[in-house]
Amino acid sequence: MSVSTARMRVLAGIIVASGMVVAGVLVSPSTAIGTVDSLAADPLVFGFVVAGLYLVRPFLAWPTTPLAVVVGYGFGVAVGVPIALAGVVVTVLPVFVAARLLITNDTEGSRGARAAAASDGDDRGFLKRAGDTVARYYETAGPLRGVTASRLAPIPSDVATCAAAISGVSLRHLVLGTLIGELPWTVAAVVVGASAATVTASGFGELGLVFSIGCAIAAILLLAGPIYRTVWTSSGPQTESTARSTDS
Repeated sequence: MSVSTARMRVLAGIIVASGMVVAGVLVSPSTAIGTVDSLAADPLVFGFVVAGLYLVRPFLAWPTTPLAVVVGYGFGVAVGVPIALAGVVVTVLPVFVAARLLITNDTEGSRGARAAAASDGDDRGFLKRAGDTVARYYETAGPLRGVTASRLAPIPSDVATCAAAISGVSLRHLVLGTLIGELPWTVAAVVVGASAATVTASGFGELGLVFSIGCAIAAILLLAGPIYRTVWTSSGPQTESTARSTDS
């Protein structure tokens, strides 16, 4: 793949991502969810509408939490939690597959143009550094723990999905890590929706900040072990070498 082709691919990705963000702003969750409120009396119609919202979510860059609130409002906690979890898994798959295909095609096409691409490092330097950072994260944390922690952390779902895709995380680890990491967020959102008098896209309300901090702390604790082992392993030989030079 030539340098110009690489530039065009990056430009196309930026245009698509920008279009998704603009569409998400123009067709906001609040607007869509506001029209769903009147359909909650008919479970069958409400279920089809919710399924449609989950299917279009990745194309409009919506967060997953407001949709879980809608599910809780219409189906309650007992039925709403498994439905919302299934919706999250289904809605991250298109993003994962698209990112995996994009990075695979880019890798295969760039094998014959490494030297040319190296001379244009400024254009792709940021993407390469970001990819290296994500790769080191998953190498340290492991695929399942890494996906779980990224879902617990209060970061956009699609960002975490793309990071897993470009790092070679398997589909099995993605699904399992998503189920585990999204469980607290989903349960909380469904409970909020089930207890609401009318459905909204306001999320957790006043509890949002506290809950986000709690999930972030849980993600840090989950990663504490691998980070400690990595730091200890990297500093161990240096410490031993320093001790020997001191003894001598």
